[in-house]
Amino acid sequence: MLEISLLFIVALILVLPLSVQLIERNLEIFLLFMGLLTLSLPHWCGQASLWRVELIKEALKEPVMITLSALVFGILVYLFKDPLTGAIVKLERKLGSKCFCFFLVVVLGFLSSIITAIIAAIALVEVVSALKLSKEYEIKLVILGCFSIGLGAALTPIGEPLSTICIAKLRGGPYNAGFFFLAEHLGKFIIPGVLGLGIIGAFIEPSIDAGGSDAGLQEKEPETIKDILYRSVKVYFFVMALILLGAGLKPVIDKYIINLPAAALYWINSVSAVVDNATLTAAEISPKMTAAQAQAALMGLLLAGGMLIPGNIPNIISAGRLGITSRQWAKTAIPLGLVMMTVYFIILMVIN
Repeated sequence: MLEISLLFIVALILVLPLSVQLIERNLEIFLLFMGLLTLSLPHWCGQASLWRVELIKEALKEPVMITLSALVFGILVYLFKDPLTGAIVKLERKLGSKCFCFFLVVVLGFLSSIITAIIAAIALVEVVSALKLSKEYEIKLVILGCFSIGLGAALTPIGEPLSTICIAKLRGGPYNAGFFFLAEHLGKFIIPGVLGLGIIGAFIEPSIDAGGSDAGLQEKEPETIKDILYRSVKVYFFVMALILLGAGLKPVIDKYIINLPAAALYWINSVSAVVDNATLTAAEISPKMTAAQAQAALMGLLLAGGMLIPGNIPNIISAGRLGITSRQWAKTAIPLGLVMMTVYFIILMVIN
């Protein structure tokens, strides 16, 4: 009865945010409710309770670092937006569009592990809004930037919720994951990926916007301090919800997920193109996994997360603020994502 109930909850988590706009807009509250529900179900089914004092402390503590990073760097970007944007636009004119695209994609990719994927995505939005290039070129630039940010942010636990949740779940034995755990174990895949995305960007042929039908992208409305504070609170409760959810789904993870081969985990996680990859991390990653399983699962989540707008926080922020449609995103991102997933699959299978 417990397993059936938990599997039903997993199905709801995968389906409802995609089909109900109210849940999509209030994903943190929905996931928090689901986390509390999964933790309470064993007691209601006459089994040992999953509630622990240590879990409550972890749920309150783990979101702090990423929340503070999002808050502090968000305020800094807000305060110094105009001079920073002006300097970056001058740099684009000096370097030329191709070299600038490489520079922007790579720098934001690596910086996202420090300033968070959220702030890196906002910086990307500000820069693209200030450029005067064609809309088609700028959409490609945004997509490459979001793929890079999604990869690079996973290098540290403050980069994005996925990495925060992963470190929280692997902190104990046998992995004893610390701050640089993901950089040590995934860096050999992520760093070449970020550089490769920059190189791809350098080969995109830019064109100047002449003010016609192909006018460049523009941010819909400027961000306020209130927006920054509200977003930081949402980040805190989002990570808290995922920690509780991961603990509540442990019986299902231990019985089903850890028995899947690495190759299956990798391709199954292509579903993260439509489901936030941090949510899937909470539902999948376990310290009982082998290193090969964990690597395959995480790389599948990181790569597929860039293919469609709902898959990753940078995608959602960038597409929403710049008015990029799902069709425009998919036209470039799906082929790019499938090529990257195929290349990385071969590499992972050879290495492991």
